[in-house]
Amino acid sequence: MRSIAHIINIFQPADTSDLKLAQEVTIVSMLRAKENSVSPASISLLSAQTNRDRIMVPEGFTATTDLVRDVTDLQVFDKKMHLPILKDILDRAYNESKAEYLIFSNVDIGIQPNFYDEVNRFIEQGHDAFMINRRRIPEKFNSVEQLEEMLVEKGKKHPGFDCFVFKRELYSKFSLANVCIGVPFIEITLSQNLFCFAKNPKVFTEEHLTFHIGMEIYKGRAPKEYYKYNQIQFWQAMTEIWPSLNTRKWPKGNWWFPFRIIYWGLHPCFPIKLAFKLESKR
Repeated sequence: MRSIAHIINIFQPADTSDLKLAQEVTIVSMLRAKENSVSPASISLLSAQTNRDRIMVPEGFTATTDLVRDVTDLQVFDKKMHLPILKDILDRAYNESKAEYLIFSNVDIGIQPNFYDEVNRFIEQGHDAFMINRRRIPEKFNSVEQLEEMLVEKGKKHPGFDCFVFKRELYSKFSLANVCIGVPFIEITLSQNLFCFAKNPKVFTEEHLTFHIGMEIYKGRAPKEYYKYNQIQFWQAMTEIWPSLNTRKWPKGNWWFPFRIIYWGLHPCFPIKLAFKLESKR
């Protein structure tokens, strides 16, 4: 089995936040999936956290070097939201592990017990980078003790990207600017890097391997100032890798032009402006 390092951003959510339960579920599901794997020793569970949040890192996870900055250190905002920078998190997975493959997922994404074995199977199929779309399950769950019930809940598909797997050697090519997590544009920034540099990227949309508590597709709009910040960072990142971007490697990239444009236009993770710019180059 290939060596895998899976990193999440562990923090202290407010007691009233839905992320409190979600994070607990994610942590327990990751520990269980590692234990359930055919080769637990090949899997490293990593946390990216601040010094203040280090106390939250549970046994079974390795706390990487503390995060020392967030988006409020890079720009002045009317409302302070201490959101980590994606590159800072991925740097820690890359620099503090020797795993062949790295995984980043949102802290509210639980995983199935066979997750790591299935990831290895996808790798063995020749995919050097891929995304696994989550299943949406009902909000009736209110305790991590209900994990067994969550795991068997079929739920519904979700179109967005929130679990990313990629070969270690690809990371040095990535252009992420200073996109922060927790705000739109994180998923399209990272996914475009995967499409750009992987030889055989893939989006898995039907697998029942990850889940999120809540049936919503959109969680509600982020504060405009943070949305605008990430939007600017996204375009900066795309400018840096512009010569390598190619819609042929996007899902449905071989469809007839009108059909693929419609597909991308309806998908939340394919900016139509970027699509038209790249299609004109194509």
